[in-house]
Amino acid sequence: MPRTADHEERHRQIADAVSRLIAEHGLDAVTVARTAAAAGMSVGLVQHYFRNKDEMLLHAFRQVSACIRARAEQSIRDGVEHRRPIARVMAEVMTEYIPLDEARRAEYRVARAFAGRALDAPALAEVDTETARKLREDIARAVHNGKECGEVDEGLDPVPAAVRLAAVMEGLALQVYREPDGVAGVPAARLVGPVLDAELAAVFTGECRQYET
Repeated sequence: MPRTADHEERHRQIADAVSRLIAEHGLDAVTVARTAAAAGMSVGLVQHYFRNKDEMLLHAFRQVSACIRARAEQSIRDGVEHRRPIARVMAEVMTEYIPLDEARRAEYRVARAFAGRALDAPALAEVDTETARKLREDIARAVHNGKECGEVDEGLDPVPAAVRLAAVMEGLALQVYREPDGVAGVPAARLVGPVLDAELAAVFTGECRQYET
């Protein structure tokens, strides 16, 4: 068990080093030697876990995607625990994907760099596609649950609704990244909430009844 845990920690440290290099210097800055230096390891140790740069990038992309998803899942658990309406929970989940602070901005830069490279790298493209698919499935499931508790009209198809909300979230994330200080003098943090709330209100049109006694 300790040996397995040590291997997992080494993988995490190397992936973190890759992400830091990308966030600070761009994807082209990533090499095995630079990653080893950033992780505080020898080149030989890094090569023990990853044979080449492509393997490091793939693992780092998976880790970044997993970290974002873990925060989103925590938002869902918190929402259930605090008996929040589904629409509010989804607003919190979607906000986790938007670069509103330095940590998420660095994370977004890394994810976007990977997504760009995925155009010519099938393994990275698979991670990118799977990440997007899971997000759409989460939203579609929320819409379906909303139909059961009264927040969503029974005739609404969850799949197109999920595609719409995911597209809005992705576009909003890109705009916030491009213009972190906001638009027309309005700070980004003050723009995100109203935009997401308006889009969610178009889908979650009813009142939540799931916590009624």
